[in-house]
Amino acid sequence: MRKDFLLEILVQELPYKFIPSAIVQLKSSFEKLFKENALNYGDIKIYATPRRLAVIVSDLADKQENIEKDIKGPILTVAKNQDGTFSPAAVGFAKKNNIETSMLYEKDNYIWAKIEIKGKTTPEILKDNIESLILKMQGSHFMRWADNTEKFSRPIENVVAILGNEVVDLNILDKKATNKTQGHRYSKNRFLTIDEPKNYLEILKQGNVITNQDERKGLIINLAKNCAKDNNLELKLENIEDLLEEITFITEWPIPVLCEFNEKYLEIPSIVTTTVMTQHQRYFPLWDREGKLSNKFITMANYVGDDFSNIKAGNQRVITARLEDGAFFYNEDTKTKLIDKLDNLKGMTFQKGLGSLFDKTQRMVNLSEFISNKLSIKDNSNILRCALLSKCDLSTKLVFEFTELQGFIGQNYAQKDNENKSVSKGICEHYFPLGANSELPSEIEGQIVSIADKIDTICALFISTQKDKKKKRPTGSNDPLGARRAAIGVLRTVIEKNLNLDLETIIKHSLDLLSKEFDIELENTILDELKEFFTQRLLFMYEKDFQAQVINSLSDFNPLKDLVGFIEKAKILTKYQTNDDFELIKENATRVKRILKNNSFDNVSSDLFVLDEEKTLYEAIKNHNTNTDNLDLYIQSLKCLINPIVQFFDKVLVMDKDEKIKNNRLALLSKLNEKFNIVCDFEKL
Repeated sequence: MRKDFLLEILVQELPYKFIPSAIVQLKSSFEKLFKENALNYGDIKIYATPRRLAVIVSDLADKQENIEKDIKGPILTVAKNQDGTFSPAAVGFAKKNNIETSMLYEKDNYIWAKIEIKGKTTPEILKDNIESLILKMQGSHFMRWADNTEKFSRPIENVVAILGNEVVDLNILDKKATNKTQGHRYSKNRFLTIDEPKNYLEILKQGNVITNQDERKGLIINLAKNCAKDNNLELKLENIEDLLEEITFITEWPIPVLCEFNEKYLEIPSIVTTTVMTQHQRYFPLWDREGKLSNKFITMANYVGDDFSNIKAGNQRVITARLEDGAFFYNEDTKTKLIDKLDNLKGMTFQKGLGSLFDKTQRMVNLSEFISNKLSIKDNSNILRCALLSKCDLSTKLVFEFTELQGFIGQNYAQKDNENKSVSKGICEHYFPLGANSELPSEIEGQIVSIADKIDTICALFISTQKDKKKKRPTGSNDPLGARRAAIGVLRTVIEKNLNLDLETIIKHSLDLLSKEFDIELENTILDELKEFFTQRLLFMYEKDFQAQVINSLSDFNPLKDLVGFIEKAKILTKYQTNDDFELIKENATRVKRILKNNSFDNVSSDLFVLDEEKTLYEAIKNHNTNTDNLDLYIQSLKCLINPIVQFFDKVLVMDKDEKIKNNRLALLSKLNEKFNIVCDFEKL
């Protein structure tokens, strides 16, 4: 017989950042619990609000299946007396397993018993495991509450646990499970009784709680959209996913409240105003039909009632204070031009022992010029101007107050100073990508300055760890200055923007700049460590796109020398993985390499050929296409070598007794191996 199961833990308001993790942990823990206890079930759904975590399991078996099991007893010489009767040892074994001695049987010179293990009931399993399962959850800032010794995110106020329509007898931190729960704090139907798990979500709605987080999120979007539409305004959903998640997990009964601020604050850069609203105050900014930021916004209240006057007044008072600060900082910053703030960077430390942000800026200019030359860019004036201005906004009052606006403020101030549009855009975009998969700089100015900035930071980090042995270089859990993220940004920019750059050369140049500027003698291994660091990030980026053996087969090709070409090779090899002709090429290439054992033999002499198959293979190698510009076509051209190779190995003994003939045949295979090595190391593929 199967029944639905409900567990609800009512708590004081949870930190919203913990809730998504709690959902994942609960799902995984219950799946593991049922698997380990051989309990069949239909599905597990996890629901969460700021005040409750709920688990609903459909079609949960009411008990474990009984299991028949063969138990091994004592050896026959011990289990039986000389007259064939069972000894006290055998009798004790039977008694221990609650069976008669007549049920014992012999097998492999031992006494055995077939016993039936009765399965536990589901309520017993739940009672024995639920509390420990909940208390094993992990999150930041877990604490002990009241007299409890165990830690949890917030104090537990109530527990509901019902299987079918019966309460499960269990406790969590001294809270005994019942079928009673509470709705929203302000609901008229605050105290609720759950009759069955399948009715849980609807009963909670009667208490003004939307327990399903996906439903709640969808409702928030629709309520905000409709509120904006009713006021002839628009809600933009781009780039507010984090805001939506936060509002979803701080509300149980979301209600939109339209608020406004003084229009004079619209003179501040819109990025400042929207940042204040979305990241600091959890508001939805609104735009007019022409796409301009409006002075109206929506706050999503977690409220049951009709009077929103206090909510509206309080939020308008808060945002006015924040925007007043923003207006003051903006007016102070714009009294001087962006370029005039360059000298201020001299007083701002980039990294201990490695100078100021002014020093870093100068290196970025140098690196940007170096990269421009490598790309054969004739007029790099905008690139160098972008590099020079790129960090100036870090000394502004607005960025000091709102650090997340670095780059965006620089772009705005550069535009106000009538700087070139590409320069202004590059100042903002040189920080891109802001996340692993977010957008890249769109124009060459931002792309080059972004690469220069990130490589300088990574090289400086590795040098600083050389100077100070207490500092750690980036590892799986340690990523100072976001070095791993920066490396991925560099790699993505070069590959996705198809930049023909040798990163190894750029890294060398960056190291030279740092070592000369700060009079540091570089360790011999530092360049190799940096190459390995970038290469590992590259492998991480493409681990889902390419099989490990494909990447390994290209390990002899330094990817940093030609990233675009390296990825293109990997794509082509991946395409050929299931090709029958390619499989033949691979088999013969591997055979050739194993015979040669990494040795190389020169000077093939046709005078030493004994068999026609040697001559045929030699002619095929000589006449083979030597154009390697297009790897795809080159691989296809290798097909013409397959038959001569197969015939050669069928008829020719490479290791001839005559040393000259043997070496000549090995030299012939060396020529063949050179052809294969252009593609990859087939032995690793």
